[in-house]
Amino acid sequence: MLFRRFSAVALIAPLLTGGCVVGPNFRQPALSPAAGYSTEPPQATPATPAVPGGNAQRFTNGADVPADWWVLFHSKELNALIERALARNADLKAAQAALLVAHETTAAQRGAYAPQVSAGANITRQKDPSATLAPVPANNAFSYTLITPQLSVSYVPDVFGLNKRTVEAAAAQEQAARYQMIAVDITLSANVALAVVTEASLEDQIDTTNELIAINRQILSLLQYQKSKGYVGGTDLVAQQTQLAQLEATLPPLVKQRDQQKDLLAVLTGSYPVQASGAKFSLAGFTLPSELPLSLPSALVEQRPDVLQAEANLHAASAAIGIARANRLPNIALSANAGTNALAISQIFGPGTGFWNIGAALLAPIFDGGTKLHQERGARAAYQQSAEEYRGTVLTAFQNLADTLVALEQDAKTLKATAAATDAAKASLDLSRLQYKDGYVGYLAVLNADHAYQQTRLSLVQAEADRFADTAALFQALGGGWWHRPELASATNGR
Repeated sequence: MLFRRFSAVALIAPLLTGGCVVGPNFRQPALSPAAGYSTEPPQATPATPAVPGGNAQRFTNGADVPADWWVLFHSKELNALIERALARNADLKAAQAALLVAHETTAAQRGAYAPQVSAGANITRQKDPSATLAPVPANNAFSYTLITPQLSVSYVPDVFGLNKRTVEAAAAQEQAARYQMIAVDITLSANVALAVVTEASLEDQIDTTNELIAINRQILSLLQYQKSKGYVGGTDLVAQQTQLAQLEATLPPLVKQRDQQKDLLAVLTGSYPVQASGAKFSLAGFTLPSELPLSLPSALVEQRPDVLQAEANLHAASAAIGIARANRLPNIALSANAGTNALAISQIFGPGTGFWNIGAALLAPIFDGGTKLHQERGARAAYQQSAEEYRGTVLTAFQNLADTLVALEQDAKTLKATAAATDAAKASLDLSRLQYKDGYVGYLAVLNADHAYQQTRLSLVQAEADRFADTAALFQALGGGWWHRPELASATNGR
């Protein structure tokens, strides 16, 4: 008996230690090197003095991206809103919960490496005249209560790496969930910054529009007085009334957009719209950073969470090939049971009551109509799909950064030109008013000059906001500096 047990162990041991892992081992995909983000290296942007967002900006190649990049705008209100959003935003909390689900799924899958042990006990009342019991009941009764406690052990050796590839796929999916959470975090901070800048721009546009409405009302009042004295005709008065009405009609849409931005900020920070902050923002309350980092192309793919998520998805697809391949190979299962049969609890461990069995089962697929073959082919096709999606994500990341660099340069030029146009329009309006006062031009010329000035003032505010928005977009495009935040960097351990 002892010899047979050792023979069984000698037969099973190679199965436990000599397994192989089928399927490809994942390697990070190779990418063709990129020399830069555009045909021309980015240049320092021109400065526009005396206006918000008018600072010149210079790029430092290879410079690191700060984790709290938003503090460079020097706005305590913006800092507080982003910190509140990172602590309370519902989408971010959902992404964190999804990461926890993926982590526990991976941990659960690792349990397949260990033997499965279970214990149980059955108590049955039965009548069986053919049963042989130990010990035999003294009264020779065929009706009795049978107590059967037993311990069961089962183990599936990972002969062809099915468990390993399954755990590998689960771990890769966990990494994808991590980078998805990081992407939500970075996008959230950028969206809050953009919403604050947009609200500040709308506040400035509202203030500018109200100021222009007040000026036009004063002009209208003056014309009404001059018409009562016979100095001007009805045409000039009607023209001014029309321009005032048109200007007043532009105010409600601006107020609507401003209030909607306040609602958006409330939701982003985890509050109801009715709980929106009553703070009033202005572009003059922000400082445009003068020094901007510019990561090297080789570093960008290691920083962008969307690229890292696509790589993790590719890793999971690679492991799925091994899973599909292993499912086509024989599967071995080992089992053992030990227990006792007794008529009373006091007899459970008595002599002659014990039983045990050891077994091994081999299950090999022979014919399944090609199901597993096509599943493996499908897994290989899915890997190719993920590979192209990864490549597309990398290209999109480079496009995103290149577009942002173009926007930084061109919007700086736009601001400079718009500021010059505003100054020229103001000078033209002042000159027209002087000429009208001295009788050299008609009032229609003043109206035209005033209209041009109004448009340039509003365009100037929008151009100022674009520069702040472009800067926030650059930090987001570079990866947001998440690797400097311990709570995010620790979430990527095991990559």
